[in-house]
Amino acid sequence: MKEIKKIVEAYQKIDFNQNKAALATVVRVEGSSYRRTGARMLVMESGEWVGGISGGCLEGDALKKARLAMSQNKATLITYDTSDDDPYQIGVGLGCNGIIDVLITPLEPQDKLNAVSQIRYCLDQRSPNVIVTITALNRSNEVIQLGQVFRFDSTDHFNEIFPLDDIKEKLTEEIRLVLVNTKSISRTYTLADGLSVSLFIEIIPPAIQLYVYGSNYDVYPMVRMAKELGWKVIVVCNPNKMHRSLFAIADAVMPKDYVPVIDKYTAAISMCHDYETDYHNLQTLLKTDISYIGLLGPKKRTVKMYDRMNEEGKPITPENESRIFSPVGLDIGANTPEEIALSVCAEIRTNFSGRDAKRLKFRNKPIYDS
Repeated sequence: MKEIKKIVEAYQKIDFNQNKAALATVVRVEGSSYRRTGARMLVMESGEWVGGISGGCLEGDALKKARLAMSQNKATLITYDTSDDDPYQIGVGLGCNGIIDVLITPLEPQDKLNAVSQIRYCLDQRSPNVIVTITALNRSNEVIQLGQVFRFDSTDHFNEIFPLDDIKEKLTEEIRLVLVNTKSISRTYTLADGLSVSLFIEIIPPAIQLYVYGSNYDVYPMVRMAKELGWKVIVVCNPNKMHRSLFAIADAVMPKDYVPVIDKYTAAISMCHDYETDYHNLQTLLKTDISYIGLLGPKKRTVKMYDRMNEEGKPITPENESRIFSPVGLDIGANTPEEIALSVCAEIRTNFSGRDAKRLKFRNKPIYDS
């Protein structure tokens, strides 16, 4: 989501009277690749770009292709084969051993359905978005064009904006499947008139939302780390005790009595360094459906909280205990506030990705799920 935000911000600053722009999007990956499907790069006619579609090996060539697409005002699909032994092939020698399809689409600011205009709506959403992109056509036609993008808002809205009646029902079923599985897919449909249409059905989840409870100096590196990852960060504290720099970094700074708004993509960490305050925060968060509650401090401190809850007639259940991460963070030998922030953010990312946080050198299957 951080990359999308930067692309949208850069797009909004373009003077289209003086400059042109195109969006390059990775729409298919076969084998290994540094970036996966959904990676994007906004390219300006001036030669500047924002975002990325690889580790730096394809951007230069994509810039040339994007300039050509802009001059012709025509979308194009480029295939980069880094598994080819041809020394003249772009990307060879990098060891990626993969095939990457990149869709390059010129952007018309007057077109409210252009690719950037559509992904812009995803920025402030707290539920997953689905974007449908036309990635291939077997022939030109007047109904639909390569590179067109359609955002799924609701079934009724999608039926109004998507022009191919023959596949609307099947496509809507696929979109529902993508939302359930939270996994993007590609599909090809053949219409009754012989038109073949390939689609990239992409799910864009919202950014992780992190509530940081605390008013001490170690809050600042935690917030900076989370913001660097593109997360939405809300600090719950005594605002009068905080340095003004925090208000510029965090998305919001709220008073201690603030009631958090929780969704499936929300995590919280209580790092108040005060037993009573952390205990109160734990009780508040346990009343919600939040899936990650981090408690800073030793395990015996958390056990003390559990014992107190039992004495108060509200014993900790296995379900609730599974939501509590204490001591918080991954075991990376963290010592400084910055290292602790790294440890905590890594654990939060692990929790939402469903991974086990083991070393990749011991992973016996691809890094990315296919």
